[in-house]
Parts: sequence; structure tokens; C-alpha cells
Amino acid sequence: MRVQHFNALTTTIALVGLLSLTACDKKPDERTVGQKLDSTIDKIDQKTDQAKAEIKNETAAAKESTNQTVDSATAKLKDATITTSVKAELVKDSSLSALKIDVDTTNGIVTLHGTAPSSVAREHATQLAKKIDGVVSVDNQLQIKS
Repeated sequence: MRVQHFNALTTTIALVGLLSLTACDKKPDERTVGQKLDSTIDKIDQKTDQAKAEIKNETAAAKESTNQTVDSATAKLKDATITTSVKAELVKDSSLSALKIDVDTTNGIVTLHGTAPSSVAREHATQLAKKIDGVVSVDNQLQIKS
């Protein structure tokens, strides 16, 4: 009885498999093993080339982003150095009150805010700022107040 059951089951499985193949109308691959291997290698080469191109693009984008960050940090450091140098010059000068003058620097452009005791002192502040290395221009917005 078990043998009949096993034979019936085997026959059913084979029939289902045959019907599945027929229903799919799948044609057998008539390529040789070498041709199949060549096709697989070609697909791997294509995927490898795609991956290389993606990595190259991502690396270039990361490099550009890093360069921009470094450039921005460098510019801010230069501006901070200029601001500190101008403030130091103002502190050394007895005709100006460094506490009454704010110094801001952006891209090498120094802006002076606050008050100066006279127009001569105001102009002197401009000259002090201009002599600092890296200063592109000076926007003197000091108000005269004695």
C-alpha cells in the first residue's frame, strides 16, 4: 500500500512539474556552459563598472564638499585674524577708544561701528584698519561724538 501511495505521489509531482513547464512555455537554454559563463562574466563586469562609476561620482562629490568646507573655514579664520589685528591696533592708539568701536570683517572687508571723538580720529581708524594684511577695504561707519 505504501509503495502505491509513493508511486502515485511521485507521478503527481512529475505531472505538476511537467504542466508548470508547459504552462510557462519556457524554452530550455540551449547555450553551452562556456556561453553561460561568458554571459555571467559580462553581467558581473557591467555591474562592477556601474559600481566604480557610482563610487567615483560619490567620491568627487565628497571631495568638493570637503573643499568647500575647508575654504569656508579658512575664510572665517582669515576674517577673525583681521578683526583681532584691527582691534589690537585700535587698543594701542590713545586717540581712539577701542571699547567704543566694534570691528566686523567679512571676506576681508572691515566694517567699523561705534563712535570716534573727532573726524581726524575717525579717519585715523580707517588708516589703521587699512594697513592690516588681508584687508580688502574699510567701511567706516563711526559716528563723531566728543
